[in-house]
Amino acid sequence: MKNLFRTLVKTNPNLGFSIARMTLGLVIFPHGAQKLLGLFGGYGYSGTMESLTTQMDLPSIVAFSVIMIEFFGSISLVLGLFSRFWALSLIGMFLGIIFTTQLEHGFFMNWFGNQAGEGYEYSLLVIGIALSILMNGSGKYSVDTIISQKQ
Repeated sequence: MKNLFRTLVKTNPNLGFSIARMTLGLVIFPHGAQKLLGLFGGYGYSGTMESLTTQMDLPSIVAFSVIMIEFFGSISLVLGLFSRFWALSLIGMFLGIIFTTQLEHGFFMNWFGNQAGEGYEYSLLVIGIALSILMNGSGKYSVDTIISQKQ
């Protein structure tokens, strides 16, 4: 168990990985705040749960996980706390998004509103950044760095 914890907080103290982690966290945060708190024009927790479970037909546990990953995962990424875990969670979530809703719409996002849904280009960017964090850790200036130095 101790080795698992060490692996989770181990990080390459590189500034580039910190930039990737903070960028991903800052980009995902508004989406999570929409879903959990109703900020930025979102539905809030109840509305999002209803939308994800009734309109998108997702199981309640999946809908709940999406909200928690986007909100708490983004904050944890900005702080650099257990970034590998949150990166893996985002990878799984965005792979699910691609295969359930985006694949049929092709690669490109719906910039001009002329297709029924969004393509998967944004999701691939998120997955790529998250893979970098998963492989390298939180980078410099992170809570993980502080924790791993105390081990």
